Amino acid sequence: MNSKIWLSSPHMSGKEQHFINDAFATNWVAPLGPNVIGFEESLEKYLSEYCHVAALSSGTAAIHLALVLLNVKLGDEVLCQSNTFAASANPIVYQGATPIFVDSENDTWNICPVTLEAAIKDRINKGKKPKAIIAVHLYGMPFKVDEIHDLSKIYEIPVIEDSAESLGSSFNGRKCGTFGDFAILSFNGNKIITTSGGGALVTKTETLKEKVVFLSTQAREQSPAYVHSEIGYNYRMSNIVAGIGRGQMTVLDEFVAKRRSNFEFYKEHLTHDAIRFLEEPQGSFSNRWLTCILTDSFEIREELRLLLQAENIESRPLWKPMHQQPVFKDAPKYLNGVSDELFEKGLCLPSGSNLTDNERNRIINCINEFFC
Repeated sequence: MNSKIWLSSPHMSGKEQHFINDAFATNWVAPLGPNVIGFEESLEKYLSEYCHVAALSSGTAAIHLALVLLNVKLGDEVLCQSNTFAASANPIVYQGATPIFVDSENDTWNICPVTLEAAIKDRINKGKKPKAIIAVHLYGMPFKVDEIHDLSKIYEIPVIEDSAESLGSSFNGRKCGTFGDFAILSFNGNKIITTSGGGALVTKTETLKEKVVFLSTQAREQSPAYVHSEIGYNYRMSNIVAGIGRGQMTVLDEFVAKRRSNFEFYKEHLTHDAIRFLEEPQGSFSNRWLTCILTDSFEIREELRLLLQAENIESRPLWKPMHQQPVFKDAPKYLNGVSDELFEKGLCLPSGSNLTDNERNRIINCINEFFC
């Protein structure tokens, strides 16, 4: 059998080991240390001098802490893009709040401004103004930043910008991860850069970053004794893991270029009428974390996915919308049919920055044979 082609496997730069070895040599194996500080500084420099980044154990932890800082609590409601991974929505429930799912639009596959405003008005009419909006840059494609943030200002509802899939993407020249009242990053093993597991919360001020660090280290007060005046969490990134991140940051732009090259390769060689690609709207620059296609039907998507699987090529349907998930079956939802159709017809193709030419040719040959 041919070797496995993964959807998005980790890709090491070769520089990570230097930072890890240094941590061992200096015995900085604790959750704090020079690598954590260095990783945060490199992210801040990459995103914007006006951003402040706290490195955490996961992107999920970052969303959770953003909700904590926005004082989301039992009985509150949070608007959340339905077309996303469960980690965008789960922290809402951690806080005892209710997720209100909002459908997508076709230009970016992200949260629909029209449907979002309808949801906001309806929740307010029901006597429950939402406490936050979680908007996602899905597959690295920026959501409709201007429209979403205009609604945020009009209705005075803060935005948590889920940039878990969009490090390296930008809108009108400004990096994703810098638009929201809070933004989150993920460095999971399948992301554009990885720390094996990990994430970060991006804040607007140093004071807020300090609060994130405080909460993520069990909210321990500055005292010789272990004093805690509020509930904290064990969410801080370790110095070892952050060392991987420092090595990865040296090749971030290179990895973005490679993933964008994958997209262009697929687009050039898969020209069948039954295949459609998501194009970049004006002003958007996508890191193309995953290249995704739309087919004409659920049946075609499944036949193609199973054929690729038989050839030892990993692919994956687009995210199953949160409003379809059994765990969220009773959650309020505002739908227009877009995310349901995307899930039925959409497929993610192998998109790693370490794909070889031979692997890419194997993939397109398999797909082209399917459509012949």
